[in-house]
Amino acid sequence: MQQMIKTMLQIRGLVKAAQKAQEQLKIGVAPAEVPAFQKFVLTSVETVESLCADAKVTPHQLPVRSRQAYYFLKNIDLHNLPSSASHLTRVQVQTVGIKNIKTQQRGILWEILRLVSSLKLEDIDISKLSNTIYEVVTAIEKICCEQNLTPVNLTSSSRQVYAWMKFLTVEANLKLHLQTTQRLRLIAQSLCGYYGHETVNYVIELTNLSGLYRSRWLGNRINLIVSEGFINANDDVLTALVKISLQGKSPEATRIIREYASLDEYSDILLELDLITETATEDGKGKYYNLDRLFDKINHEYFADRLTKPRLMWSQFQTYRKFGHYEPARNRIVISLTLDEIAIPELVVEFVLYHELLHKYHGEKWVNGRRMVHTPDFRHDETKFKFYDEAEAWLSKLASR
Repeated sequence: MQQMIKTMLQIRGLVKAAQKAQEQLKIGVAPAEVPAFQKFVLTSVETVESLCADAKVTPHQLPVRSRQAYYFLKNIDLHNLPSSASHLTRVQVQTVGIKNIKTQQRGILWEILRLVSSLKLEDIDISKLSNTIYEVVTAIEKICCEQNLTPVNLTSSSRQVYAWMKFLTVEANLKLHLQTTQRLRLIAQSLCGYYGHETVNYVIELTNLSGLYRSRWLGNRINLIVSEGFINANDDVLTALVKISLQGKSPEATRIIREYASLDEYSDILLELDLITETATEDGKGKYYNLDRLFDKINHEYFADRLTKPRLMWSQFQTYRKFGHYEPARNRIVISLTLDEIAIPELVVEFVLYHELLHKYHGEKWVNGRRMVHTPDFRHDETKFKFYDEAEAWLSKLASR
């Protein structure tokens, strides 16, 4: 376990490498740049595999985002790259950066800290904060629209902040964000007293972060920046994050944080943030499979045509752990582009879509303050799929790549 943790920490820049490759593929690769791009991808993949081999683990045992980044790079068809043969092609896929977007984000983060610091959670009026976030998001979308672009065309840094703000426009997400920020603050207060740091100014940020967390001492101030993926975490996990910021890394705290980051409730949040902008089509028509047609078939066979159709779309990137995602606030189901391949049987796509529709059908339940979506009733209905065993075998095979 210790060796595995060490490997996780050594593979730095893997997610950024995948993002860089993804950005390049969006605009195409000029013929003269093909050898350099191929070398960059192959070197990145070989580095990961070499580090994993040294640690006697497989790439599938990497943390969620690193694993997805590795498989994205691994599955790029280096002999069939999209071309950017002309300047015109690059113009057609232009990106746009939003001025002062980081300043806007900092203002929102400070307002969140002010609210959770000065009031009891049940007394917090989130309407003003909610309106502020909504206005910033609307302004960004207007800028994109005026240039005949969408948020997908934002630069990487602007897109990351936009996705975070858009995520918080959902009232349930904003409330959960505030609750977790306040829990982190209370834990920090308690531990600062325990470790003799009563005078330390402890600043907490939950945001759309590429890594798990970052912490830094600045004089008498500690900045702890935590990934939004931790908004569902229990107090043990939050305590481990605060302890590391105060005392430095320890094997136990690292283990707790890493184990939580490997769970679906962590990766679900990251996937939702990614999918806010990373969607390829709004009509569900893929290269090989039409999600609208499959919905009609599944709705008739398993739900007696009682389900209203959610928004159906394919993701813009490939994943190898989660193949679908249902967002109740947006009534949207996104299916991984990994499944839109001629080699993938239709029954596999049907099963993933059926699984996500069960989330819409059953909803979610809260037990002892924890969100439950895979309830016993859900699991029972899931096994009603006619080709359940065969579909599960296919998904296990894909996940083990």
